[in-house]
Amino acid sequence: MTVVARSNRTRFPALAIRGLARLYPYDVDASAALVDSVRFIDAPYDAATIVRAGYGAGLLGAMVPLPLVLADVPLPFIAVFVITAALAAIHGVHSWPHLVAAFRRTEALGDTPNLIGRAVLRMQIQPSLENSIRFAADTGTGPLARSLEAHFNRSKGTPHAGLLSFAEEWSAHFPALRRSSTLLATAQDAPEGERGRTLDRALSAILDGTRNRMAEFTSAIRAPTTMLFAFGILLPLALIALVPVAPMAGINLNIWIFVLLYTIVLPLGLLGASLWLLVRRPVAFPPPTIDRDHPELPDRLWLRTGWGVAVGGISYALVGAFGPAYLAEIVGLGTGLGTALLAVYSPVLALRNHVRAVEEHLTDALYIVGRQVAEGESVESAIDLAADRVPAETGAVFDHAAGVQRRLHTSVEEAFLGPYGALRDIPSQRAHSMAALLAIAGDEGKPAGRAIVSMADHLEELETVEAETKRELVRVTSTLDNTAAYFGPMVGGATVGMADMLTVQNFDAVDGFADASTLPIEQLGVVVAVYLILLAFIMTPLSYALRYGMDRSLFGYHIGRTLLSSMLLFALTVALIDVVLVSPM
Repeated sequence: MTVVARSNRTRFPALAIRGLARLYPYDVDASAALVDSVRFIDAPYDAATIVRAGYGAGLLGAMVPLPLVLADVPLPFIAVFVITAALAAIHGVHSWPHLVAAFRRTEALGDTPNLIGRAVLRMQIQPSLENSIRFAADTGTGPLARSLEAHFNRSKGTPHAGLLSFAEEWSAHFPALRRSSTLLATAQDAPEGERGRTLDRALSAILDGTRNRMAEFTSAIRAPTTMLFAFGILLPLALIALVPVAPMAGINLNIWIFVLLYTIVLPLGLLGASLWLLVRRPVAFPPPTIDRDHPELPDRLWLRTGWGVAVGGISYALVGAFGPAYLAEIVGLGTGLGTALLAVYSPVLALRNHVRAVEEHLTDALYIVGRQVAEGESVESAIDLAADRVPAETGAVFDHAAGVQRRLHTSVEEAFLGPYGALRDIPSQRAHSMAALLAIAGDEGKPAGRAIVSMADHLEELETVEAETKRELVRVTSTLDNTAAYFGPMVGGATVGMADMLTVQNFDAVDGFADASTLPIEQLGVVVAVYLILLAFIMTPLSYALRYGMDRSLFGYHIGRTLLSSMLLFALTVALIDVVLVSPM
């Protein structure tokens, strides 16, 4: 597999890996699959280092639960904690390269329709496969484009310019790429009358392949996501209501059973099931990547976490004053963390929405420009016309480009991508590819008009495929994040409140119940609250990752929103149940 460039956002910190590896300085053997994954993500360490780091993490993980000895926790529970933490740490580190590689492949394959589309549209202007492959690679920024560039550089002078070897490498993960690439390579030598139809078939093959694979994936995950919801969320929360009944049946309960189940076993099971689903996603259409050094983002975003400290303190004071007081600390922590995440990631999401607004009417703008160029107008005047006729942010971008052309007399490429260009601060690969094609049209003139119109049609088809895919995935996954944000906290709060009510009733009505082994509702409520926080960090990223792919900013914003709603709803529900059902007793 071709090596792709590193991503600092997703790469496991090299210093941490090497530090953990030093804790296990013995010879180890790495599997071929691990070697391939480490090579694919271009990690600054080898596979053997990962294996040793996993064992080192296991040693540290085994030590984490040991302080429980000081808390008079029964030794069997401590032993289970130690074994679980050690095995989870070892497996987590050893699986990390595989997960990163799988996620990068998934996101890379989401760019396949765009990549093939750029090559097809370049060939419509000039029937040269070499120029088309170079254009598709140069106008891309992801792993797929870099892989294509590597194959192109190794195959210069050959008939297919590395396209077929590139397709062979990636076809195991995306079978439609082989057929589409073969049609694209064939189009170079096809008669002029057949070339257009061949290129259209190459585009259709990749779009149909994307649509079919995502439809199969969506259908396949319906049952697993339903089971995840039922057995990982709904049933564990409902079981809390049975806690007061257990002593009446002669069952002695220990709070550490619930700590083990709700803070370790269930979260680890949900995390494993989530990763199992995510690595099976065939392609992803991730949102535009916004770098932290983007000029439109506020400086020192981390200072905005101060809002979290303020909101957390207010929540702590309010819950402590008006009840349930035993939840004050955990609610303050959850709301504070949620507010901090919202404060940090809200500007990133606002900028991302602006980028999406710029992309919204690109098809209309390209169609107008393409029709004008096909009728003999210059690209410059066509851009000026599009600026007047295209609405919203897209029209503003074209108006900016037209203004730069008038004032500075620059080329089309400079007007969009130059130092004063309309797209210089808009990280949209789709818009940048459009600008690159318009720049070529500025040199080619009238023959490029049809290619621009075709690009508009291609973008419209691609947007349709993406919209259909996300719409189907939303139907499957919306239950997960809605449960973590709203339904789960209300069920958890109701069950804790009802458990409190039943405990009070049973204590008064059953002779000798005071001598039975009961659980303090305060401790049980804190355990459930911690479980709800963990659900926010597991279910919310899973839901949005299935829809859009792995994106830290998107996760951070929605986790923050979920934490706020879940903690407030949980505390409010417990308090209302206490007021409505317990107080009058």
